[in-house]
Amino acid sequence: MNTIASVDLSQYIGANIGTVTLVKLLGRGAMGAVFIGYQATLKRQVAVKILPKALASSTRAQQMFRDEAETVGILTHPNIVPVYEMGETDDFFFQVMQLVVGHDLRTIIGKARKHPVPTKRILPVLETIRYICQMLDALGYAHEEGVYHQDIKPANILVDDRFKRLLVADFGIARTVWAEYSSTSMLVGTPTYMSPEQAACAAIDGRTDIYSVGVMLMEMTAGFLPMHKEPVADLIKRKKTEPDTFFTARPSEINHTINCELEAIILKAIEPHPNNRFTDCLEFKTVLEAYVSKSGLN
Repeated sequence: MNTIASVDLSQYIGANIGTVTLVKLLGRGAMGAVFIGYQATLKRQVAVKILPKALASSTRAQQMFRDEAETVGILTHPNIVPVYEMGETDDFFFQVMQLVVGHDLRTIIGKARKHPVPTKRILPVLETIRYICQMLDALGYAHEEGVYHQDIKPANILVDDRFKRLLVADFGIARTVWAEYSSTSMLVGTPTYMSPEQAACAAIDGRTDIYSVGVMLMEMTAGFLPMHKEPVADLIKRKKTEPDTFFTARPSEINHTINCELEAIILKAIEPHPNNRFTDCLEFKTVLEAYVSKSGLN
């Protein structure tokens, strides 16, 4: 199957999409790419996500791309990257979005791990919890609107350099209560962060995103995720059939500074069965804020 690597993206530099001109390639995924664009009418830079038509041969791929823009278009929240416009040219489908000047959490976590001082190789707990609470704010709002992200992971979370504001991005595989294709079972997500019910292609709700946030909280406070070294297919099978064995150690066994209260919060968020997790994002956030207050971190 063709991927974005087979497409000469340089051909799109200088292309005009309405009032926006594509200026520079920012990044690429398996099927799409993101460019920095300049919007002449408002004299501002924007991000433009494209899906080349050569890679979108299926109606489903095209519909999911359109649905992502329509989904985010109805979500107005300070911690969700807004979409300004969507459409298509002769060569590709596109979404025009806010350009976030900053880094994704995967980059931020990776940079911390390389710090020359061992004690600085993990983000401060208070900083981590602040990020997580902003994430929960955004996801809680999306859930109320009937949207479940399904691919929460560090690479899909952006942090603005100037204001340190977190923004949730990439609703490309979000499940909504109104999208027709969302009602069918389909394996989507990233194995490390997906919930056991996602791995089983079972019915999901907001608690599947809570699981993913819990995995991120574990990674950011422990320093890394203790997992079996096995092929992706085996990881997915393990997540589906033996979720209790997916992680090979408790958070406090990796980072001894994680106390029992914080560990209990993490473990509740990543409970294999959704009924044993936090009921919703507000409950998760409230417990984290109470932990911060009790611990005197603020």
